[in-house]
Formats: sequence, C-alpha cells, structure tokens
Amino acid sequence: MSPELIKAFLELKKNYLNGTATADEIQLLEQYYNLFADEPDVLAQLSGSEIEILESRLKGAITNRINAKENKPVPFYRSYFIRAAAIVIFALAGTFYFYNRHNRQQVQLAENKAFKTDIAPGGNKAVLTLANGAKVILNNAKNGDISNQGGTSILKQDSLISYKALAGANATEVSYNTITIPKGGQYQLVLADGTKVWLNAASSLRFPTAFTGKDRTVELTGEAYFEVAKNKDKPFNVKTISQTVQVLGTHFNINAYSNEANVKTTLLEGSVTVSSPNASVMISPGQQAVLGKNGTFEVKHDLDTDEAVAWKNGIFQFKEADIQTVMRQISRWYDIDVSFKGKIPTDLYGGKISRNVNLSQVLKILELSGVNFTIEGRTIIVTS
Repeated sequence: MSPELIKAFLELKKNYLNGTATADEIQLLEQYYNLFADEPDVLAQLSGSEIEILESRLKGAITNRINAKENKPVPFYRSYFIRAAAIVIFALAGTFYFYNRHNRQQVQLAENKAFKTDIAPGGNKAVLTLANGAKVILNNAKNGDISNQGGTSILKQDSLISYKALAGANATEVSYNTITIPKGGQYQLVLADGTKVWLNAASSLRFPTAFTGKDRTVELTGEAYFEVAKNKDKPFNVKTISQTVQVLGTHFNINAYSNEANVKTTLLEGSVTVSSPNASVMISPGQQAVLGKNGTFEVKHDLDTDEAVAWKNGIFQFKEADIQTVMRQISRWYDIDVSFKGKIPTDLYGGKISRNVNLSQVLKILELSGVNFTIEGRTIIVTS
C-alpha cells in the first residue's frame, strides 16, 4: 500500500482524535477506515488505545453506511502509483468529498466551482428501422404493438422492444430490422429467439425479425451486452467489422467502437469463440479477448467483469484508465464533443461514478485530481 496514502489516513486519524477534524474529514475517515483496518503497515503505527477508540466511534457509522441501500460510497481517484501525493475522492449520496494533504484551499475552490452551462445525462433513446425502410423513434412511440413483419410482432414496453412470432405464422422470408442508438442513448431488445440485448450509446444492431436458417446471426457496431437464449442446434453469431463471436447460449459484452484502440469481448457466463480473419480464440468466464489492430488476440484472465458491464448498470467504471479513455465514454453518454488544449494529462484514473448525474458533477470529480474542464455549448475543453 502506498506510504503516502497511509500518511494521509494517519493525518486524518490525528485530527479526528484531537477533535479538529472537519465534518468532511470525519465522513472520509468513516468511509476509508475499513480499507486500513487489517493492514499491518497501518496497524503498526496505531496504538492499542487509538485502535480501540476508532473502532468504538466508527464501527456503528461504518456499518450504517455499508448497509445503506443506494448510498454506497462511489470512489473515483487518481492512481497513486502515478503520483506520490495521496489523493482520495469519493461521491456519497450526491455529495463529493476530496482529501489532499498538500492543499485544502484548492480543494474547496474545486468543489465550489460552478459551470456556466450543464448537460443532463443520456436516457432511453433509439430509432428502429423496419424492413421497408420506415423509421420509428422509439422514445416517442407509445407502448404496444409497433408493427407486424413476416409473421412476427414488434412490441414496445417503455425502454424495451421485443419480437415474437405470431400464433400460426410460418415465417419463411427473412426480413431485417436495425435498431440505432444515438449518442446520449441506450435501449434494450429481445430478439425473436428470446435473446436479450442491451445496447450502449452510439451503437447499432442489425438483426432478422425471425431466425429461419441454420444459425442466428446479428451485426453490431458500438457496444452491446448479450444474454443469448440457448439453442444447441442454432449457433448465435455476433458480427462486427473486424471479428465474429459464436456462441450457443451465454452472457457476454462486446465493445467494438471504431474510435477505441481494440475490440474487447468479455465473457461472464458460458463459453464463446472469437474469430478474426487472422486468428481465433475461445474464452471462459472471467476472461476477455482483446483484438488488436494487427488482427491478433490477447486473452486477459481473472478480470473484474463488473467493469465491462458497468455501463449497463448505470455506472462509469475505470481501472488505470487514461483521461482520453474516460472522456470517450463521457462523450458518448452525454452527447458531447471533447477537445484537448495543451499537453494531454498523463495520469491514470480508477473508480466509479453514476451515469445518472449531470455532466458538471462528473467533471467536478475529475477536476479534483488536477484536470480542468470548460463547457462551451456541447463541447468540453480539457486542459491539464
């Protein structure tokens, strides 16, 4: 554990025990006490009486916070492997806290900064293009039947559309639909075979209204999470511009945005085969197949799969990500453009932020770690 992070904790502890800690510092200590409670390097620097006092005062508060339904702390911190100064940031119930032992005044200014304009988070938005070329704006469409095509009905229910074969229908002609998710959007889809699909912002999926052949094939751009209905007689294929994922029934996420360096296929359940024109690899749960620009795969093991599907669960989640990676996700969800001025910051970031807050709240968290942002219309200007 970082010595600087330990020093920051011990300084908080000192203020807490002598009664000079601020309300924010007390909440920060409560949130992070469990992080240090079983660390030998930390315990060696605490006396028995200090440990006893901390445990007796904080245990109840910590337990209450951990058990709170939706008010769990959401950390977002600059990697302390990159910078020696220990910085801890987290969001709790909509309020942001920050501790920097070098400059408390600068932190206060950052917390109080007000942006001239603000941008709301994305929502359930999508356009469905039917086989005849007609377009349906799903976020404006009423719940109920949207259309009947080739013996298949299309039903909309809030942020979900589902395809279901009509009773007695015999679908022989294959019709294709495309669902397109704009920047600032997301949507859910149930295909005719029962496969469930979650689509992220700036993505699209082309698919048949009924699966009549020997396999089930769809075409993806962008990012989607699939829960494939099992059918051992009909493999399910997801094609992107650079690879094909083949499964019989499983849960996986594909990130295939054109502006990302790699295509990432992350498996949560079952097994999948991922193929490109130059290579093929089979992965197991907890693994990720990373397709590079050279057309070959790298398999990553023992992943935190929560990071890959965090977007589906309403969270930005990063681990050792650079600011450009962070801003690409933010750009897609808030439907904004991003411009970097001057030297691009090289620090790495990790942690979680809700996708359900306004853009300014996300930027304030990032600013506390040394990056500056300006909102001009729908463009974010980033400076170090």
